[in-house]
Amino acid sequence: MKWLPAFVLLMLATAAQAELWAYVDKTGVAHFAPQRLDDRYQPVMSLGARPQRVPGKTDHGRSLLTWLEFAPEVKAVQPYLREASQQTGVDTELLKAMIAVESGFKADVVSPRGATGLMQITALAAEQYATAAESRQPLEQRLREPRSNVLIGARMLADLIKRYGRIDAALAAWNAGESAVRKAGGRMPPIDETQAHVQMVLELYWALLQRSQSQQLQGMQFHSAPVSQQ
Repeated sequence: MKWLPAFVLLMLATAAQAELWAYVDKTGVAHFAPQRLDDRYQPVMSLGARPQRVPGKTDHGRSLLTWLEFAPEVKAVQPYLREASQQTGVDTELLKAMIAVESGFKADVVSPRGATGLMQITALAAEQYATAAESRQPLEQRLREPRSNVLIGARMLADLIKRYGRIDAALAAWNAGESAVRKAGGRMPPIDETQAHVQMVLELYWALLQRSQSQQLQGMQFHSAPVSQQ
């Protein structure tokens, strides 16, 4: 059995106005639940997230998935994604989804806020998450050189995931800043652009996982939330 398509997961989550969490166990069975039952679960869809598009960001339809599979600029970055994943534990599919939404795999993109490169990292992040060897490079090189940009960005994302304990909050902190997530109690802040941005990355992340793991998936289970004891 294959992964549910991303648009089906979206309908399941938005129809119930609830969160949808999932993980794949060692036997290849995908487990879905309306809330985080334990630390293995990560958000597929977030409470209140809206399936809208971020102005100026890349569309994530079927054509994008095809492009990500065959585009030369994506293939050129793939070794850096694998290296970053091995170093930080962040899935290559999540890194790929972030880059697709953030920069469209254009290494020379600079945002109005000064975020630069594939993962749109700032000068502050390039200083904070650089290794000693990377710190000896000129700042502009760290920001624009694809390998350094990806490695630094992956370290930052891994740190945010560890800090907040959930991918959607980490992505929100990346987009809106950590202060916005702290004000929201460590969860998704009520900012339309941030909610749309995070939703795009999550949908594309799970669509990429669907493609990469569909041949290994052996089954699917839906779990209800535990009944609270009075």
